[in-house]
Amino acid sequence: MVSATASGAYHITTFLWYLFLIYLLLSTQSDHPVTGMFLYAGQWKYLTFLNLFLQTLFNGLCLLADVLGPMLWILTLRDLFFSVLAFPIGTHTLVLPLILLELFNTPHQYPKRRTGLLILAIVSISYLLWVLWIYYAAGAWVYPLLGLFNRLGLVLFFSVSLLLVMLLYLLGERLTLLTWGSREKAKNT
Repeated sequence: MVSATASGAYHITTFLWYLFLIYLLLSTQSDHPVTGMFLYAGQWKYLTFLNLFLQTLFNGLCLLADVLGPMLWILTLRDLFFSVLAFPIGTHTLVLPLILLELFNTPHQYPKRRTGLLILAIVSISYLLWVLWIYYAAGAWVYPLLGLFNRLGLVLFFSVSLLLVMLLYLLGERLTLLTWGSREKAKNT
């Protein structure tokens, strides 16, 4: 585990980095959109952008935990956010190295498996419903690959996607336990 000062420096750096990326993506507008790209929902339709927003919130929680110290509610919220959202969703993107640094440098308490998987399922299904809503409202798929599937294919694709994100949750839980030992040991660190 790194020192509190190094941890704080890491969290402020990653927080500012993600904040800068979000600012850059939201402020960059093209007068000539790429052919085939639709503007409905802006950047907010892409999982990559939503993940940046999520990682920014997570690192903000980490900063609060660094500043406020070992307050149970902030540590619980930070750990829940990491285990259920930041790790499983962040492993799909270039955020992975930073998420792994966080996993190996800071012990996190995972919630009961059923609770964590339920929250992750709700968030994942909400995103899939968002993708379907965008298709309904804009008449175009956020990800053109989805247009290649019939209804059964979409159900299978979405089901496999949900299974994959659940497996990533379990991977994060396992890596945390391998790195920090039992839940009790990680809790007392």
